[in-house]
Amino acid sequence: MKLKFSKMHGLGNDFVVLDGIRQSISLTPEQLCYLADRHFGVGCDQILLVEAAGQPGVDFRYRIFNADGSEVEQCGNGARCFVRFVHETGLTEKREIRVETKSGIIAPRLEADGKVTVDMGVPRFLPAEIPFLHDEDVIIYSLDVADETLDISVVSMGNPHAVQVVTDVEQAPVAEHGPLIENHQRFPQRVNAGFMQVVDRHAIKLRVYERGSGETLACGTGACAAVVAGIRRGLLDSPVRVTTRGGELTIVWGGTDRPVLMTGPAVTVFSGEIEL
Repeated sequence: MKLKFSKMHGLGNDFVVLDGIRQSISLTPEQLCYLADRHFGVGCDQILLVEAAGQPGVDFRYRIFNADGSEVEQCGNGARCFVRFVHETGLTEKREIRVETKSGIIAPRLEADGKVTVDMGVPRFLPAEIPFLHDEDVIIYSLDVADETLDISVVSMGNPHAVQVVTDVEQAPVAEHGPLIENHQRFPQRVNAGFMQVVDRHAIKLRVYERGSGETLACGTGACAAVVAGIRRGLLDSPVRVTTRGGELTIVWGGTDRPVLMTGPAVTVFSGEIEL
């Protein structure tokens, strides 16, 4: 089977994007892993599948698969690439679209300067909605990891995040603690682990160990979750500039019951065809 694809990235968080409207696509987890493999396949953090809308009032359906073949609910950097992809490939002429995801509707918009703004929806904090094993919603939880007790905030941006504040993000034990937090028994569906350094009230540095992919150069939903957690903790004020290893995002959040807005770049690297 020959499969056409585009390679894209948002701040170095890279994707293989597939048009499931003009070609029939049904891939096994093994085939997804092959596509994501950086030595034998195309190579990416996630695979994005564009499909026809499955409900009225939306333009497309958006599916996300991690490098390990697992399907997940949401991906912020991917959402920016998604709107650029459907615009560049002629699937739509709209600069703002409504997209159905596994976790709900998002609304990405292609800006005049080429950046993309995504309405990521309202963050959720109840432990059952993360999901996180705890009886009540509090701003800071204690989590036992290895021989340490960490202070974390849990946020769902359509996918689960555990955010901790660190003194120096470059020295943070991301490789060591990331997989332990991701697979912690208190997160039944695993979790994305965020390590946030507060620079000032409008700026943070961030590294994220992503569920199913490991540390990536940037994580859009992770940036949203970190800013929301920082504002809830009283450490940050909107808007917030988030510096990742791949570049910068701007996150805006007006507080409880308000959606999170994320703005950043989306880049097409190349298009091609692969035999599966």
